[in-house]
Amino acid sequence: MIEVKLHDVGEGMTEGEIANYLVQVGDRVTIDQPVVEVSTDKMVAELPAPVSGVVTDLLIPVGQTVGVGTVLLLIEATEAQPAVTVERTVERSEQSQQQLTMTALLTERPKRVLATPYTRKIARDLGIDLELVPAVDPSGRVTEEDVRRFVESGTTPETDQRPVAVEAPPAPVDTIPFRGIRKQIAKKMTQSLFTIPHVTHFEEVDMTRLLALREELKAAGKPISVNAFFIKALIVALQDFPVFNAKLDEANEQIILERQYHIGVATETTDGLIVPVVRDADQLTMQQLHTRVAELSSRAKTGDLRAADLKPSTFTMSNVGPLGSTGATPIINYPETALIAFHKTKKRVCVDDQDQIVIRSMMNLSMSFDHRVADGATAVAFTNRFAGLIEHPTTLLMELI
Repeated sequence: MIEVKLHDVGEGMTEGEIANYLVQVGDRVTIDQPVVEVSTDKMVAELPAPVSGVVTDLLIPVGQTVGVGTVLLLIEATEAQPAVTVERTVERSEQSQQQLTMTALLTERPKRVLATPYTRKIARDLGIDLELVPAVDPSGRVTEEDVRRFVESGTTPETDQRPVAVEAPPAPVDTIPFRGIRKQIAKKMTQSLFTIPHVTHFEEVDMTRLLALREELKAAGKPISVNAFFIKALIVALQDFPVFNAKLDEANEQIILERQYHIGVATETTDGLIVPVVRDADQLTMQQLHTRVAELSSRAKTGDLRAADLKPSTFTMSNVGPLGSTGATPIINYPETALIAFHKTKKRVCVDDQDQIVIRSMMNLSMSFDHRVADGATAVAFTNRFAGLIEHPTTLLMELI
């Protein structure tokens, strides 16, 4: 049974986080095949299989941080592996430098030496045959430190007596792992942007009356979030303009008008943007919407969302106002037809219908839509309908009766 251990992948690391296993128990792997991703504070590295065989056990759970030398997984070799005499660090500390050199010269090594491209480059620059360099790592992988130790032992091949210039290692760079939720977001955004011809329409909404109504409800012990009002107004507008609660079926040359109203609520988390879904939102009361959105947002941020919470939506909204946004061109949540984003609400000096200068709480919104399915005039009519309901919340309440 071959042990795959966490070894120093660079920068003198002493520990690493198990970011992802690239194989499962029972998988057949070949020598040098990447089997596990390890994350440090500066990089993400793939550790390869030291032998060909079958994975028999994954010992460390994903997300756990372990020290260098920890056994991560086990591989049962299924092919005859070349004989390799690997000297342990403890044993080497007891040998003289001369004995270490003799071990390196006499040890039978595999035809293909395990080493990273950077280690191979250093060996080439120094004129070192990697087959003569003993490896400290139990897997048999030759590292940069092994090569330099071999050079210092004085067993380098005779060349001219000029000093050999050793290229300095590249300066370390910071990286962010591109996997998991972030990678899935990237795939979906790319699919949407390269499939749907996006058009973004901008509008401004007077939030003054709605915010006053919220304060009245709060004082009466009935707090209702702005998102709950937004969802109710969106449902009314979608019922009047069903083309935005739809998806395009190009294969059958038809636009499918959805009968359900499943509203996706884009939520920012530490892992990226997640869109939990308020299902059958048209059947929920304002208070139920308030509670449901709060629950989904909380579970999204703590990573406790269930599969049912992430089922496909028919229309998506994103309230980025609390983050300070004043405008954007959002990407549609494919395969939906549109996405609306609400931006920062702030007080502005306005002129009312009586030509009086007044101070109102104004909010910008941006709505991206699929120009294959809907036209600009329809989008303007849709946002006008939504804005009218928000600016005059009593009319919104009448729609609910």
